[in-house]
Amino acid sequence: MIRIKAGAPCRATPRTHARVLARAVRARRPRSARRRGLRIGLGRVVRRADRPPLRRALSIGLPIAWGAMAVTYKLACPLAQQTGLGARIATCAVFFAVGTGLVLQVRTALVRELRQVRKVAGAAQSVLLRPLPPRIDGLNVAVEQLSADRGASVGGDLYEVIATEHGVRVVMGDVRGHGLGAIGTVAAVLGSFREAVHDEPELGGVLRRLERALARHLRERARHEHPSSGLDPGSPVAEEFVTLLLLEIRCGGEVYALNCGHPWPYLLRSHVEPAGVRGHTERLSHGEPLPPLGPFPLPAELSGVHCGELLPGEGLFLHTDGIEDARDSRGRFFPLPAVLAEAVRVQPLSPQSVLSSVFAQVLRHTGGTPTDDMALLVLRNDRRRVPAQQIHPVAHKVT
Repeated sequence: MIRIKAGAPCRATPRTHARVLARAVRARRPRSARRRGLRIGLGRVVRRADRPPLRRALSIGLPIAWGAMAVTYKLACPLAQQTGLGARIATCAVFFAVGTGLVLQVRTALVRELRQVRKVAGAAQSVLLRPLPPRIDGLNVAVEQLSADRGASVGGDLYEVIATEHGVRVVMGDVRGHGLGAIGTVAAVLGSFREAVHDEPELGGVLRRLERALARHLRERARHEHPSSGLDPGSPVAEEFVTLLLLEIRCGGEVYALNCGHPWPYLLRSHVEPAGVRGHTERLSHGEPLPPLGPFPLPAELSGVHCGELLPGEGLFLHTDGIEDARDSRGRFFPLPAVLAEAVRVQPLSPQSVLSSVFAQVLRHTGGTPTDDMALLVLRNDRRRVPAQQIHPVAHKVT
């Protein structure tokens, strides 16, 4: 309990209230709760009580001081009343210094606000497309993403890799367009995927959950943009769609996929017959893909397509269409199969090296200014193959 001595003067300042609040929290909570988070929170209370008013006063007071200096010089200084060349030069110098000070003050305030906004935006974008760990359930993972919007680290591409009891489930998608509208769609799809992969035993159930989440998000956007008439057929919301690739890599290496209008991944092999040939890539395509999510409903029957087995040491290269559609100054498309074949010749096969090589080549191909969002994801199976146990006959005793 905090006791205040009777008759003692009490100065009620913001800093005093913050300190009293800090003492009260320390008195009522155990020591284990007063760690870094609590110290940071209380420190922010004290700083908010002291520094923001001072900063606001400085941001307002300095321009007023510069303006008062200029007016005082013009009205009170005898030199400003003279009409000679030297007096005019001095007056121009004074007003130039005042104008420069005002510009620098405004620039400093704008730069400070821009840094704060970028910090908040970076934190929000890192939560949306969170960094993937280097290893997930025996799979080596490497990912790279580039937004076509300058100053943004998240665009219309989405990806996620999550280990579940049903296997490692992967999503790679591309939202139509880019910008803030695409980021909202990415958030809706990824949020549904991160919850559905743990609840749904089949990939078909996961895809249906994503379809419902996308439809709900588009309806909310339509009501927000057209509150009186609902969904306008000519609205961009009505034409928005998402291409998706869902993968499930089970413990034994079996790969199942559901493709909704997305580019099929590439299978990366470290070696292939005949002897001496190092590295091999092939498109992992099985049948016609489903239509993208949004414009058309999903079929009644949905089941993952078996795409073979990912052996130990082999990898998968997932990408969005921004890679294959990238063009150079002459209008030529990026030769992804040739670049991948060259990258996998370096042994041993490393997802990080493959990703770095392809990303550097595509930036060189486009001159460092891509016109569409790009996302690359490489998975390598680092699990050890467990040999089948040999069954030995059991000798029976002869009695």
